[in-house]
Amino acid sequence: MVKTISVLGSTGSIGAKALGIAKNLIIDVAGLAVFSNVSHLEEQIREFKPKKVAVFDENAAKRLKENVADLDVEVLFGMDGLCEVAAMDGVEMVLNSVSGMVGLRPTLCAIDAGRDIALANKETLVVGGSLVMERARAARIKILPVDSEHSAIFQCLQGCHDKKSLKKLILTASGGPFFGKNIDELREVTKRDALKHPNWSMGSKITVDSATMMNKGFEVIEAVWLFDVLADDIDVLIHRESIVHSMVEFCDNSVIAQMGVPDMGIPIQYALTYPKRVPSIVERLDLAQVGKLSFCKPDNETFKGVDICRAALKVGGTMPAIINAANEEVVGLFLNEEISFLEITEIVQKAMDRIKAVNSNSLDDILAADAEAREFVIKNFKK
Repeated sequence: MVKTISVLGSTGSIGAKALGIAKNLIIDVAGLAVFSNVSHLEEQIREFKPKKVAVFDENAAKRLKENVADLDVEVLFGMDGLCEVAAMDGVEMVLNSVSGMVGLRPTLCAIDAGRDIALANKETLVVGGSLVMERARAARIKILPVDSEHSAIFQCLQGCHDKKSLKKLILTASGGPFFGKNIDELREVTKRDALKHPNWSMGSKITVDSATMMNKGFEVIEAVWLFDVLADDIDVLIHRESIVHSMVEFCDNSVIAQMGVPDMGIPIQYALTYPKRVPSIVERLDLAQVGKLSFCKPDNETFKGVDICRAALKVGGTMPAIINAANEEVVGLFLNEEISFLEITEIVQKAMDRIKAVNSNSLDDILAADAEAREFVIKNFKK
């Protein structure tokens, strides 16, 4: 079990839960980082007494510095600040739960500093999977998945020492708030409708991604890099109850599943305590109370996110970075009520069709592709 951590994205749902787990397990919190929520961050600073904190927004960082002048804490800002917190001395593990592309550079800095990563920022591997995994292998650091689906697969694979025995990785998906609806029914859905996730309490962006199934597509890309498998070896199943978090099928046709209540506490804690398991404050799963578990194939014709991500993987190079950036911008437009729900994946598809991918995994090329995709969306679709 780790003794000292930094948490990037500490005021988000995963970051806040991670701090609660750290408190319960008596893990020291040396660093915290957020985008701009300094009121909540100040509360965390006073409770956990980190040595360094970073705020991406410079003006918000200045306000925080004034508010915590009575405390012995260094306040940093911007991307450089996030990277410094990610690579700070004395930290054994960095839990990266920031939202979006902003999480890539801090992950690379933490790897270069020799820190193990508890990864909840899916964009890190979606846009920079090859680069990140190469650096992690070279530095001999562990990347432990925190997404419930990837943590489930990771747990199912414990004790499996022969990769040839693997047949399929099976990612489960709740289906989001619009499960069962057809194209015509989706034409009039609203932002409010899209943010009503049936099982999980998450941020707005990832909740919309769940509704379009882009989130599950991104998880397919993540799984390719985390577990060194082909996209064709990964299946997606709709599982409305969100009790089976994912499964692994082996060559003898046996299937191992990881189950638990829909609470991120289990995957967060497993990353922090790996390879040990310790008692958890998460509610116990009562299968008798659940009653039944259901599974069905996804409707990829209506919800195009998974197929878009599989297509981006086939193109390779910087194409995953292109669709990720386009999706981030388009979801922002949807949340601002500038476009309709169905336009989200339509515009991401247009970005993939119009922007040429570069066959490279360099950070500069990834950032250039990201910028080009954002510009495409803003120039053509922002009102």
